[in-house]
Amino acid sequence: MTTLEIRDLQVSVETDTEHKEILRGVDLTINSGETHAIMGPNGSGKSTLAYAIAGHPKYTVTGGTITLDGEDVLAMGVDDRAHAGLFLAMQYPVEVPGVTVSNFLRTAKTSIDGEAPKLRTWVKDMKGAMEALRMDASFAERNVNEGFSGGEKKRHEILQMELLQPKIAVLDETDSGLDVDALKIVAEGVNRVKEATGLGVMLITHYTRILRYIQPDRVHVFINGRVAESGGPELADRLEAEGYDRYQTAPAV
Repeated sequence: MTTLEIRDLQVSVETDTEHKEILRGVDLTINSGETHAIMGPNGSGKSTLAYAIAGHPKYTVTGGTITLDGEDVLAMGVDDRAHAGLFLAMQYPVEVPGVTVSNFLRTAKTSIDGEAPKLRTWVKDMKGAMEALRMDASFAERNVNEGFSGGEKKRHEILQMELLQPKIAVLDETDSGLDVDALKIVAEGVNRVKEATGLGVMLITHYTRILRYIQPDRVHVFINGRVAESGGPELADRLEAEGYDRYQTAPAV
């Protein structure tokens, strides 16, 4: 059992003129095999939470704790967080010119595991994961995210997750920019990894459509840098019907 525990997390971001407070005391616990959907309007702090967990240098933790199986995540460098089992699928994946997908993935796998995977096994695993994500074999020799469509970038993020096998995955709006077919394929990939490895998932999204394919155990509503409400899957249905207006003046809990 792996547990990601966040307690009273406070985070600010550096702008051109100031350090702006974004997260104002977030409490959240995610265990192996659980899917937690993080929902809320633009600017509510969802992506800030993702980047704070991953260790993005632009975001400063001013209070609170993040632990993974009792270990202090905030004391770890970015690489150490990945080695410990944390994974971030970015909302806007960056291009890496001159580095092919196959080289990138094998180098990442070697770094995470501490040794290079056996070539024959690696080729088989990568080919199988790509086929499951409906990715053409030629994709492996393209440069990372260079000239990729939005759907290709998001499939590549899930391909990374499937091959690196993290303990906890933070998926930052993985559904954005996907058509219905791509959404189903990406969701199938997340469910496949979760079933095979017991992955814990933090799924950040604006919309309920991906939750039709990835069933959340818990749904958390972010408003103004705090968790305004938590509940089961039915909370997402209520959000779709009612929106976020009723939270704007309600006190966070």
